[in-house]
Amino acid sequence: MLDSEYETDGPWSPDARASGDRRMMDRAIDLAKKAAGCTRPNPLVGAIIARDGAILGAGYHERAGGDHAEARAVADARRNGHGDLSGATVYVTLEPCCHVGRTGPCADLLVSAGVSRVVCGMTDPDPRVSGGGIARLRAAGIGVETGVREAECRALNRPFLKRVTEGLPFVTLKYAMSLDGKTATAAGESRWISSVPSREETHRLRSESAVILCGVGTVLADDPLLTARIPSRPDAPQPVRVVVDSSLRIPFDSRVVSTAKKHPTIVACAIPRPEGPSGGKAAALERFGAEVLRVPGADGRVDLAALFRELAARGLDSVFMEGGGTVSFSAVSGGLVDRVIAYVSPTLVGGASAPTPLAGAGFTPLAAAATLKDVSVSRSGEDIRVEGFVCSRDS
Repeated sequence: MLDSEYETDGPWSPDARASGDRRMMDRAIDLAKKAAGCTRPNPLVGAIIARDGAILGAGYHERAGGDHAEARAVADARRNGHGDLSGATVYVTLEPCCHVGRTGPCADLLVSAGVSRVVCGMTDPDPRVSGGGIARLRAAGIGVETGVREAECRALNRPFLKRVTEGLPFVTLKYAMSLDGKTATAAGESRWISSVPSREETHRLRSESAVILCGVGTVLADDPLLTARIPSRPDAPQPVRVVVDSSLRIPFDSRVVSTAKKHPTIVACAIPRPEGPSGGKAAALERFGAEVLRVPGADGRVDLAALFRELAARGLDSVFMEGGGTVSFSAVSGGLVDRVIAYVSPTLVGGASAPTPLAGAGFTPLAAAATLKDVSVSRSGEDIRVEGFVCSRDS
């Protein structure tokens, strides 16, 4: 695991311990990010083992069911000739686990490895751990410090944290629009409003998400494939495709349906029982390989909150929403969206009937509108990229 990017920093100075802890944790976070999209329902975790400022071993959790970051770091240290880990510090982005799952407890592993100190980025809110790992380490006489780069470690695992603490997935609403706020022309043409770099990033974000979701209107208008296509990573993780289609209008010849046996696909509808023509269509969609999930709401539409809870219960911890305006507004107005990413193209489209990112009834009065915090603005090719997090209603 050691490479030119993770080599010794030179002699350790006790006076520099705090800054050294932060520096090592930054490296552990960078390692964890390498498995983005591959570990769910588990979190992203990176670990570094160091002594006197020199890195002995490093590792990250690569996939669910595989060795945890701590185990990989210990094994890496031993491969590098460091069988004796006394006096060593383990830097890990998340509290070591203390329960038996598909692997053994990492807290016990670190105790048996003989390390002297553990620095955790954050405690694990999973009730199976929740401080138990730290308690086990301290009971064994290992010094433990928590909260180093905590904000960054929490940001690393936003989806995992929301699923564990709220039973809901972390939802990102993404859209591309013209400078005058249109996502397509009045005739429905939308390819391509965004720049090539923006589209490339979109595919990366899809791959890092558990679910890509759109409304049936987007399928009818654009016939998207809803997959992550990254030329440099032909084996990139693929999200589960979810189409919100209250009355089952999705065509059999759409690309989503025709490829449902290749890519996991859910069509969420509001039809409570498989009766009449719609029941026959549901059965036909299932023969194509799609799962028809009935999530009726009081208004005759899919209950998005119930849908998202069901996705989270399946271990699908993140949803990447890509239109259209009706389902996007329903998610925003329902308080279900956590993050917004917008690509603004330097084009002017016009058209009173041209679609916009959010449709629906809209917010009234203006004071009720959703607002963003922690907003960042950057360039993405010729586009302006805006990212922000939706403020909670009581903030």
